[in-house]
Amino acid sequence: MHITGWLRSRLTFGSTSQPEFTPTAVLLGLAIGCLICFTNLSLGLQSGWISMMSIQSALIGYLVSRMLPTPLTPQEIVVVQTTAVATGTMPLAAGFVGILPALSLLSEERDGVPPIQLTWLSAVGWSCGVAFFGVFLSPPIRKQVIIEEELTFPSGTATAQLVSVLHKLPPPNTAVRHRRGYTLIDEEDIPHAEATEELSTAEADEERDTEERESVEHAGWHSLSWSFGASGLLSLFAYFFPVTFAIPVFGNYFAREWLWYFTPSLSYVGQGIIMGFPTTVSMNLGMFVGWAILSPLCKLSGWAPGPVGDMTNGARGWILWTSLGVMCADSFVSLLPVGFDYVADLISRRGKGSLGMDARMSGSHETETEDRLVPMSWVLGGLISSIFFGTILVWAVFGHEGIKPWATVLGFILGGMLSIFGVRALGETDLNPVSGLGKISQLVFAWVQPGNIVANIIAGGVAEAGAQQAGDLMQDLKTGHLLHASPRAQFYGQLIGSSVSILVTTTAFTLYNRAYVIPGPTFPAPTAYVWLSLARLLRDGQLPENSALFMITFSLFFACLSTIKTIAGRRRHWISKWIPSGVAFAIGFLNTPSFSIARLIGGILEYVYHTRLAKDRSDIRLIVIASGYPAFVPSVVGDVDMVSAGDAL
Repeated sequence: MHITGWLRSRLTFGSTSQPEFTPTAVLLGLAIGCLICFTNLSLGLQSGWISMMSIQSALIGYLVSRMLPTPLTPQEIVVVQTTAVATGTMPLAAGFVGILPALSLLSEERDGVPPIQLTWLSAVGWSCGVAFFGVFLSPPIRKQVIIEEELTFPSGTATAQLVSVLHKLPPPNTAVRHRRGYTLIDEEDIPHAEATEELSTAEADEERDTEERESVEHAGWHSLSWSFGASGLLSLFAYFFPVTFAIPVFGNYFAREWLWYFTPSLSYVGQGIIMGFPTTVSMNLGMFVGWAILSPLCKLSGWAPGPVGDMTNGARGWILWTSLGVMCADSFVSLLPVGFDYVADLISRRGKGSLGMDARMSGSHETETEDRLVPMSWVLGGLISSIFFGTILVWAVFGHEGIKPWATVLGFILGGMLSIFGVRALGETDLNPVSGLGKISQLVFAWVQPGNIVANIIAGGVAEAGAQQAGDLMQDLKTGHLLHASPRAQFYGQLIGSSVSILVTTTAFTLYNRAYVIPGPTFPAPTAYVWLSLARLLRDGQLPENSALFMITFSLFFACLSTIKTIAGRRRHWISKWIPSGVAFAIGFLNTPSFSIARLIGGILEYVYHTRLAKDRSDIRLIVIASGYPAFVPSVVGDVDMVSAGDAL
């Protein structure tokens, strides 16, 4: 009976009677999500990169819940991190780090329309128009990629493993799982020797889990407080002595003329920890090629005669096109196998006839009861409503001359189609290629509405919003699936988080816009130039002098490299991890060296920690430290960019 009782406790992830969707979980998720939202808005406007931070959300939620009279259940923690992710990723979903800054860069002389600066109310209307389509798109996609295909979704799985360790549950991947869910195993089903061996191994695992959990409980708040305090002190120091945050790398001349300086920001280092070592290495490779080779080449050759940092006629604007080519080539190649698999799956299903389809539609693999799932009537009603009201809101904000209603509807439909590819890529590689998906939508609308740059950017943003949001929320649904959390409870959390984040993100962006020039030295918004430059290229086909040759050459090279990386990744070969990511490489072109160098330090720390310092199966301490760097640090440090390019050097 001892073995039977132990196995029952180890193989049952939770009971439906446990609290899940509670006010405490939702409020805590919103609080964490608001912090992530400010961080992502700053990070996105600076580097074009944001993070879901699902693991950090779950960890902080757990630490806070330990201070409550009744700690939250694992299912409540799932709701916490789901709500936090929906709140924190709105800066990208609603285009605040790319679409809106791109519209503000429009030139009446060049584009035929003046710059578009949305008021707070207009930005709220735009956000409401695109904020919910991906949420309603998630439940049907969940059934396909999580229940039927059982894709990995690495970040969602890692979050589930963390929550299971903290709550004394077995790691999800060690549970005995049948097609209809988690089952209980009776003692007589297991030979005595096997049961004894299983018990011994399990006790060792449980002991390690206990040590890890106690480490988090005792050291978590200490590490979080220390990292937050250290980052804040460094920010104050930078405020009074800004020159120390613009350290010349190769001397004052290269820092002033070629923008080679180093910003030792703990915030940037923390972002590098979150990105990981391979990504930061790829980014710094791009930074070296772009700023140490191509930038001097185009400047000294007279192809980019303006100041190096000028995005119009300087080296930074010239290398942008090479970056754009690399980004599109890498994203396109990485999507090809996903598309092939999807088409092959459709052909295979059609060959099996209606019986196979009926069996799939009946949900025979579903582990949840109907009362815990999101009803299909809600999904259909929500999709229709989000498209209808979204189209009206977009038309109200931008007018008939900006984008016609039928084009917005087409953008939603295209976003729904592209989200399938994005979600599948995310489930297999942990990367959602939304940048490439956005470029695909721009290509489509260059044909649908030729010559209309505003419509090209807006429709592309509508399509990208659905694909990005559906992908990020799918990671949360994977976590909930592994921990047997209610999909309906997560759906509620996603709706609430998205709704609140509309006001939070819009207010934060408005405040940043009043305090800084966006795009500008503090917040360069590099992806805004990518959106606008591609729209202009598709309209008039003009590139800076000799940039086409480098754009094509680098695109072909990274198309081949991405092919090798994709094939190796699908075969789970170790070399795929070390082949440079084209998207990260391109991001290194878009940002000045100061952004990339500090993040490389964070990536190195992450690598050393995992390979030399961390215990088995544990990276929790580093995650805590990285999570302690507050959102206000990038804003304070950002002032240094203006100083470093001017009188400070």
